[in-house]
Amino acid sequence: MSIWERIADAIAALAAGEGLSEVFERLRRAPETTVAFAIAVIALGAKMAKADGQVNRNEVAAFREVFYIPPEEEANAARVFDLARQDVAGFDGYAQQIARMFGDRKEPLIDLVEGLFHIAVADGDLHPAENEFLSTVAEIFGLPERAFRRIRAQFSPDHHPDPYDVLGVEPETPMAEIRKRWQAMVRETHPDRLQARGLPEEAIRLAEKRLVIINEAWKELQEIHAL
Repeated sequence: MSIWERIADAIAALAAGEGLSEVFERLRRAPETTVAFAIAVIALGAKMAKADGQVNRNEVAAFREVFYIPPEEEANAARVFDLARQDVAGFDGYAQQIARMFGDRKEPLIDLVEGLFHIAVADGDLHPAENEFLSTVAEIFGLPERAFRRIRAQFSPDHHPDPYDVLGVEPETPMAEIRKRWQAMVRETHPDRLQARGLPEEAIRLAEKRLVIINEAWKELQEIHAL
């Protein structure tokens, strides 16, 4: 059974009335961590699309950018997206189940929020309702406020990334410590390291954007401290 067939079956089970906990427990035990990641993005993405009242083609296209869909899986992927748009559960329930699934591992949750932001801004704007939705999801995931602001700045056209927020340091932090932090974040975002964590290709592609923001923040702080 392919990943898309497994996701479709899981969401179909939710639509048929099966409990959210039971479905996610099955996914949690599944060896393919990509199943859990994918169903999370699909389910929360569908709920988020309702936040601004519509699902447009740009959002669907953004979903395709994040998730590569092989030609032979087009039908299953379409079924997944259609099923996910049904009001089978509140988004907070999905977010809570996902948070339990990953436990103390915050990296996959950050990856997930980044994917949701990518879809949210696909129409060129971050709707206030989408921002509130994503803020609530991040809070349920237990992500620090600074981490949420960094992600929002990475994707929102209206927010310039604060270099200190991006690197998770304070203005008074010595440059030597900032350098160490930047180097650590670059190592953590390297594609080889992400693959070792078992992340799917879509998460790695989003991390490449994150790496650009990290390097730009380091360059900006170098210029600031050189003045």
